[in-house]
Amino acid sequence: MKIVGLVGAGHMGSGLGWALRAGGHDVVTSLAGRSARTARLAHDAGLRIAASPLDVLAEADVILVVTPPGAAVDAATEIAALAATPSVAARPLVVDLNATSPTTAAAAAEVITAAGLDFVDGSISGPPPTVRPGARIYLSGPRATEVAELHWTHATPVVVGDRVGAASAVKMSTASVYKGLMGLMTQAIRSASVYGVLDQVMADLGEGFGTPYEVALAATKAHRYVAEMHEIAQSQAGAGLTPSLFEAFATVWSDVATRPLAVGQPETLPRDITAAQVADGLTQ
Repeated sequence: MKIVGLVGAGHMGSGLGWALRAGGHDVVTSLAGRSARTARLAHDAGLRIAASPLDVLAEADVILVVTPPGAAVDAATEIAALAATPSVAARPLVVDLNATSPTTAAAAAEVITAAGLDFVDGSISGPPPTVRPGARIYLSGPRATEVAELHWTHATPVVVGDRVGAASAVKMSTASVYKGLMGLMTQAIRSASVYGVLDQVMADLGEGFGTPYEVALAATKAHRYVAEMHEIAQSQAGAGLTPSLFEAFATVWSDVATRPLAVGQPETLPRDITAAQVADGLTQ
């Protein structure tokens, strides 16, 4: 049974680690330099804690990287530097699961392969398995099948192909819809509240475009969404489309990230939060 190392044991990383532990894998991460919240999530998921990232790299057969999109290349650079340490003989397979454009995925792959390690491009669609089972793990690259053959539980691996960037392209397309619609709903709630017509707007829209809870949940992740919107814009520009739409959404989420509602933690958000409470938390 392969040992799986995690770089980034936050909400999603810990959830994936928990799902792999349920499949029988030994999942190890380091909490060096990480927050108290990350430590709590990692312990709750039952992950094994190593003293340092170097120890994780030395032990693991596969490294899953789950960081904010803007940190993807930095994480790859750190892994490459650790791999160059003379005491490290291990050569784990590195799987980048970040929400990045194909161009950024290729940049991370270049850093990793230059260090003599193999790279798999990946992306995640859905919430952490600890929140709701069923996330899809998209994978691409020459060794993608090996990652799909890990004992995943509560998540479904999908091999897209052997080209690095393909799995990231799936994420950029699906996230443009999911987070784009949530951005529209967020703006609708905020503007309706200012005009005093929030009840009527929510009644008219129903739950087809996102409940107040889902909007609030997105707000707690807004700081991560900003970089992801830039990545989507870059991805769409690479497809010959205008990047303007998602550069604008980056501005929306950047503003949301400064509001009181954004400082909450997704795992403690009350599910019965109302639209009025959401609007209040986004306007103070």
